[in-house]
This record gives sequence, C-alpha cells and structure tokens, in this order.
Amino acid sequence: MIKAVIMDFDGTIADTQRLIVTTMQSTIKELGLEERTDGQCAEMIGLPLRETFTALIPMDDATGDRCVTTYTRLFYENVRSNAAPLFPNVAETIRLLSAHGLLLTIATSRRRESLIMFLENMRLAEYIPYLVSVSDIERAKPAPDMVLRTLDDNRLKPGEAVVVGDTPYDILMAHNAGIAAIAVTYGNGSAESLRAAAPEYMIDDFAGIISVIDMLNDRG
Repeated sequence: MIKAVIMDFDGTIADTQRLIVTTMQSTIKELGLEERTDGQCAEMIGLPLRETFTALIPMDDATGDRCVTTYTRLFYENVRSNAAPLFPNVAETIRLLSAHGLLLTIATSRRRESLIMFLENMRLAEYIPYLVSVSDIERAKPAPDMVLRTLDDNRLKPGEAVVVGDTPYDILMAHNAGIAAIAVTYGNGSAESLRAAAPEYMIDDFAGIISVIDMLNDRG
C-alpha cells in the first residue's frame, strides 16, 4: 500500500521556470559570463544551484561560488514581483491526498529557506509536513539520498512510497532508491527525456496522481 508521496517542487508543484531562468540570465549578465539561451538555462533546472551554472558554463570553483551568491540575492529580489503560480489542480489534489491519510513530502534541489517561503505563501505548508532539500543531504539528485532519508525518517518501506517529478533527475533518484516514479509531462523535462528515464507512470495533470495511487493500492 502506498502511504507516502514524495514530490519534487519546481516544475511539479509550482511553475517556477520563468522566475528561475530570468534569475539565471540576470546572474550571468551581472558576472559577465558567456551568454546562454533561455532554453539552455531551463535544461539545468533540477540540478543543485551551483551545478546549474557549472554544468552550463565552463568556470572555476570561485566563479561557481559567486554564481550561487549572486543568484540567491537576485532570486529573492525577483520573487517579490514575480510570484510562481501553482500548476492546475495541484492545491486541490494535495488537500485531497492529505485528507485520505497519505503522507506528503517534498524532495527538492531548492534550498530549504526558499522552499518554506513558497509553501507558506501558497498555503500548502500545513499539508506537507516533511521536507528534504539539497542542503539536507550529501548527494543531490539523481542520487537516492533524498528518498532514502525520507523513507528512513518516516519508517517507510520502498514499496510504501512513490516519487512524483518532472525531470529525469527525479525519476532516476526514485529508481536509485528502489521505488516507483510518476513523471509529470507539463514541467521542465521534455517528454523524450522523461521516457528515456523509464518512469513507471506518466501523467499530464497533477490530479492523475490519485488514479495511479488507487491502481497501485488495488494491486497491493
């Protein structure tokens, strides 16, 4: 029986792509780095913050650190005027899953402080009592650390949880931890890249999680 849903945040719960890409481009411009397209920036979403830049542009460690500091400052400036909307049916589905007794958690490459800010502003914090951020573990996605921490802290078996995410990093994280993955097709990952990661399920609407969990529990 599925007892917990481990969700990604960016591109799965909230449509933060424009906010992230705009802040990345502002960081690149401010630091005088090589230009990259919006599409190239968007492809980095899902990686830890430092790696979104070091994987995008050749740079030394010191410049990578400057990217993190600059991005963080600009992000909080940008978020005041560019709220990130929830994807359709997210709030309703989260409330429904919680009402049915499922533990809802988040595993994200976002830092804990900004994640909490978003969840409180979106009025979702009360429904998602457990969070694992990139600052809480040693190895980021696609390593299984976030999922394994979630299972261990909540005394869950691998067969009692499922991961929901929008990028191959989420799918691989789930598989590396030995649990099933649901890919959402409306986020940052392309349909082709998601299929290549071989999720057990693909859905076009967040509300589809309910049907998948019902099916998994019927099998159990």
